[in-house]
Amino acid sequence: MLNTTFVLKIFEGFSIDRWNDLVRPFDIIEMDKAGEKMVLAYIIGKFEEYAGAKVDWDWLVYSSLFDLLKKIALCDIKSPVQRMIRTEYPGEYKKLDQWVLDQYKNLIDQDLYGRFRSYLTESPAETTLTARIRRAAHKFSTQRELDMIAPVNEPERLQRIRKGVAADLVEYLDLRGVQELVSKQRPFDFLMCVEQLRFQIRWNQTPRVPKTSVLGHSFFVAVLTLLLGRECGVPLCPRRRFNNFFSGLFHDLPEAVTRDIISPVKRATGGLPEIIKNIEDKIAEKELQPLMEDFYRDELAYFSANEFDNRILENGLPRIVTFEELNGRCNRDDCSPVDGALVRSADQIAAFIEADQSIRYGTTSPHLVEGRDGLLQTYRDAPPINGFDIAEFFRVYWESY
Repeated sequence: MLNTTFVLKIFEGFSIDRWNDLVRPFDIIEMDKAGEKMVLAYIIGKFEEYAGAKVDWDWLVYSSLFDLLKKIALCDIKSPVQRMIRTEYPGEYKKLDQWVLDQYKNLIDQDLYGRFRSYLTESPAETTLTARIRRAAHKFSTQRELDMIAPVNEPERLQRIRKGVAADLVEYLDLRGVQELVSKQRPFDFLMCVEQLRFQIRWNQTPRVPKTSVLGHSFFVAVLTLLLGRECGVPLCPRRRFNNFFSGLFHDLPEAVTRDIISPVKRATGGLPEIIKNIEDKIAEKELQPLMEDFYRDELAYFSANEFDNRILENGLPRIVTFEELNGRCNRDDCSPVDGALVRSADQIAAFIEADQSIRYGTTSPHLVEGRDGLLQTYRDAPPINGFDIAEFFRVYWESY
């Protein structure tokens, strides 16, 4: 059972500032970096798949979670310092990894703990394709942050960092996706559009601590969807695991061109939610899809359309199915199954945590209280959703109020 303590630990990623020794024109947050890195990993990985290579998406997805957990545990140690410890004091670095593991021992189940331990101690060589995709995405997302803070910092402050990041990127220029991004071709234009989600703040009608962007929220939802999928009662096929995570990551993709419309406005009239969804789909088709490569355009549309429905692909078209079908005959790669109901659950949990944590920090408003209490009431006696006992998850909260 996904526990609230672990969810709150992941949520700490919204409170970690990046580049806090430089002038920053906007809040640069670790959770946002994690989200952009996985968007980049998807783009770069899809180029490699299109060229006929095999990508270990399971490893990539779990590595995104484990990287964040490690960052949360070691946020006071800058990355260059960590690299020096790893290369010059490998024995101490192993002890540091064990210390990180110890921070989560009582928060996660044995299987996830074993995966985390293997990731820290037995990760594939940095020369493997999947590991290189991850590193390339990390380096290019760092490059993008540098580009965004450069206008407000004297060049001398960034000169050494720029040279280091540029030198690191050279190592990955054999990857077609990196070539397209560095030379600012269509994937770069798509990334620029996705980055707008990094500047859009959720709950934008009320002060809130910590603030969360749509991109950071989307990564939070993706990670929660990954964890919830482990409670479905059967081992998920590889395609279902892949689809669930990236459906969570891209579920708000249309908001890159429509902006976030707060829930009370969406529900202002009975027919407005469906109208807004139709408009979002049309605008996304017109403005976003031309920026996507042919070999992943349909997949991204599949992720972001009907994002909260359990569904499969049948003869190339989406079809809504039951959870029982997902766990039965549709739990195979050729059906391309998605637990849309779990994406919805993850989205609702994320929204609740965003509101509740701000209230607990002392920054509140009627909007936050209404949102929090509404979600508590909605799920107080709710039945399990795709195997996840969502009422039990919320019980620890409504018993305390």
